[in-house]
Amino acid sequence: MTATPRPPPNTFAALALDRAAERRDDAGWLAQLERAAATRYLLLDPEGKLLVDPQQERPYWLDATRRARLLGDLPASLLGLSDGVAHFVVSLDAAHARVLGLPEAARLGLRAVGSRFDAFDAGLAAYATGLVQWQAATRFCSACGAPLRLTGAGHRAQCSGDDCGRLHFPRTDPAVIMIVEHDGACLLGRQAGWPAGRYSTLAGFVEPGEALEDAVRREVAEEAGVEVGECEYHSSQPWPFPASLMIGFHARARSRAITLRDGELEDARWFTPDEIVDGVRDGSLAMSSRLSVSWRLIDDWMRRRGIDLAALSRE
Repeated sequence: MTATPRPPPNTFAALALDRAAERRDDAGWLAQLERAAATRYLLLDPEGKLLVDPQQERPYWLDATRRARLLGDLPASLLGLSDGVAHFVVSLDAAHARVLGLPEAARLGLRAVGSRFDAFDAGLAAYATGLVQWQAATRFCSACGAPLRLTGAGHRAQCSGDDCGRLHFPRTDPAVIMIVEHDGACLLGRQAGWPAGRYSTLAGFVEPGEALEDAVRREVAEEAGVEVGECEYHSSQPWPFPASLMIGFHARARSRAITLRDGELEDARWFTPDEIVDGVRDGSLAMSSRLSVSWRLIDDWMRRRGIDLAALSRE
């Protein structure tokens, strides 16, 4: 096996940002940040799309002066600081989105952002999207039904009920995703609704009281009937569609026996590196999006065998 450099961070990962969690309740400090000349405001439209600069592949930033003039007192949530510069996100309502007057072409969904923006801006957009989606979905207390009010610079929601006051925090749903290997081949599966030839690594959500490694073994057994032994962490990726954290693993199967069990997969197969190369080249095999940790798991597995999947896909 040929030693290869570690692949680059997953899309939306490795965001170099000080989230300043310990200062989110400091009202005076937050007020100063919101007025600071260097502060930047990221904008999401009512559909959750990021407003972008139509002339450049970067967010459409507002500074403090333009934010106050165009958006008034529309709330902003602190994302964090980078090199001393504060970054906030504002979720626009329809009226304020019209005030900005940007064309539809100046709004991008998160998948498009991930493929076009640099690592910092893409990671910030994913962070902002996840936070805003949680805020929109968490408006009433799950204990008593009273309305919630945002606190902690947008990172907590507190029940307004006099006899409750429960705090609610942003939700993250952990999911394991794994490349399973046995004797020089990897296990990939496909769902019935996918495009012809599309195969991907297996994945599934972690259940309550379950260790990540146990979730890997359970999901592979449930979906493909394959028994997994050893497994080790590979990398992770925030995936706010709407609130997942993809946790990648490399796992080793005890045998190649496949039994499709739960109906989630239409097919599952073992692929050797040569079969992947041939399939990608002749178009019979389609990989997952390059944004995904699934792509990175397969690409890394191929690189360890001296094959550059990205270069192969460009042929």
